[in-house]
Amino acid sequence: MTVLGPILFRLIAFVPQLLGVVLVSFLLLKLIPGDPAPMMLGPLATTEAIAKLRAELGLDQALPVQLWQYLVRLAHGDLGRSWQTTNPVLTDLAIRIPATLELVTLGLALALAIGVPLGLAAGRNAHGRVARLADGYGLGAGAMPDFWIALLLIYVFYTLLGWAPPPLGRLDFAVLPPDRITGSYLIDALIAGDGATALAALGQLALPVATLGLTSAVPILKMTRTTVERLQDSDFVRFADAKGLSPARVSAHVLRNALPSVVTVVGTLYGTLLGGAVLIEVVFSWGGAGQYAVSAVLNADINAALGFVVVTAALSLAVHLAVDLISFALDPRLRLT
Repeated sequence: MTVLGPILFRLIAFVPQLLGVVLVSFLLLKLIPGDPAPMMLGPLATTEAIAKLRAELGLDQALPVQLWQYLVRLAHGDLGRSWQTTNPVLTDLAIRIPATLELVTLGLALALAIGVPLGLAAGRNAHGRVARLADGYGLGAGAMPDFWIALLLIYVFYTLLGWAPPPLGRLDFAVLPPDRITGSYLIDALIAGDGATALAALGQLALPVATLGLTSAVPILKMTRTTVERLQDSDFVRFADAKGLSPARVSAHVLRNALPSVVTVVGTLYGTLLGGAVLIEVVFSWGGAGQYAVSAVLNADINAALGFVVVTAALSLAVHLAVDLISFALDPRLRLT
């Protein structure tokens, strides 16, 4: 196959996949009990006022009509307006998505730093101490929910030891956010040369990033180890050992051949965590897109909830496209015609 074929397939399938996600999400959100009109007007609203607002919002229309109207607005880049914040959903997400991207990216970077070396060492020596350590870590971290690990880290490093700042958002209340450039407090502070704010942002990131890193490292570890164990019996490894290459050089060759599988897992994790780090954001009051979506669902803010789904789905599809490109770059066999 050529590189162009799968890439074109991804691009062509982008819109149908996104439409499928929107359709399923729209129908599921409509099944959630709750009417936004009484919530918007308050408990003292009259029946006439609620009926008038429902008509203005189009909530009195049939479900297919509501879906069609939403798709028409979506085609024009309009995600609607959140009744909670009174802002356009696109504006709200533009503020909150960078916080989620910052958290997920650093969390996966830590997961790679843990999972790849541990999986490589365990795969190269399946009966060594590192392999037993990897088994214990994979079993323990894989069995514990991420929010439980988050609460445990908060208890140990904030409550008992006092090493971590309070888990109350992206910055301490006494620290002013840097001028917005990328939306990431850490990056924006570094660009501005504000070391104090960068350290404060890094301190707030420590525990949530550690939580995501510890839990996300498990599938990376398992995939790396499985791939390396399979490559141990390959001809190029036996040839490298016969040539007398050092274990470090042989491991480097093995890792190079295992990278496509690792990249696929990381890409899947990245797309999953964009919409799946909700509990971590809630525990640490992170103020990211996940926390925004939870609030939207609880308050029947349909536009906000759907906007979150649309944006995260688009980002996930873009990540999968990037994974395909990286896989083609790493594995020459995929580029054979």
